[in-house]
Amino acid sequence: MTHSPYQIEGVDRTNRWLVTCDHATNRVPDWINGGNLGLDPADMQRHIAFDVGAAGLSCKLAEKLNSPAILSDFSRLVIDPNRGEDDPTLLMKLYDGTIIPANRHADDAERERRLNDLYRPYHSAYADLVSRRNDVVVCAVHSFTPQLKSRPPRPWEVGVLYASDDRLAIPFMAACREMGWCVGDNEPYKGHLPGDSVDRHALRDGRPNVLIELRNDLIADDAGQTLWADRLAPILDRILKQSGL
Repeated sequence: MTHSPYQIEGVDRTNRWLVTCDHATNRVPDWINGGNLGLDPADMQRHIAFDVGAAGLSCKLAEKLNSPAILSDFSRLVIDPNRGEDDPTLLMKLYDGTIIPANRHADDAERERRLNDLYRPYHSAYADLVSRRNDVVVCAVHSFTPQLKSRPPRPWEVGVLYASDDRLAIPFMAACREMGWCVGDNEPYKGHLPGDSVDRHALRDGRPNVLIELRNDLIADDAGQTLWADRLAPILDRILKQSGL
């Protein structure tokens, strides 16, 4: 039986939110170089392979919000579901100083295979979930490493990314700052890549959305994931209600 490229949690939950986790796992399908990208096992546990802690946080947050969640089940190094199909970083060959051996000679046919077997089924399921009702609100969950190689430490606990739609991002950041957290405004990254998941499933159809980045040392274990789900869920519900969206 073919391994599904995504997991859906709580499909029958009734709240408006859809929690998404594009970089949930570091799994490499066995049909790609025998299930090994040629990296040291320690590298596959790093942020370059997946968003550390984001899957656990997403599942706990979705449960708190009484909403479904969709999580990818393939490493971002296999193919990145949070990139447009024409993005040059869709299939990474070098990331944060690490060469990805199994990707070095990946040709167009291999890229298309990964798109067809992993990327496109994930986005098809994502599209079905956001279409389940006409008032869905997307909460995209990611995590970031405290420090990239040869870069300064990142001080933020929470980053909020947004592009043209800041209807939830702005009040969410304000609420987080009221809690005393160090909050990044479009940090540690800028909040928009054409064709990324939020662009594709929220912005193009005018769906309200918020993209949350947690520093991964804060959610590396179950206790941290539970703590932050407990913190974030009431804020998200409150700002959505107050927004009138």
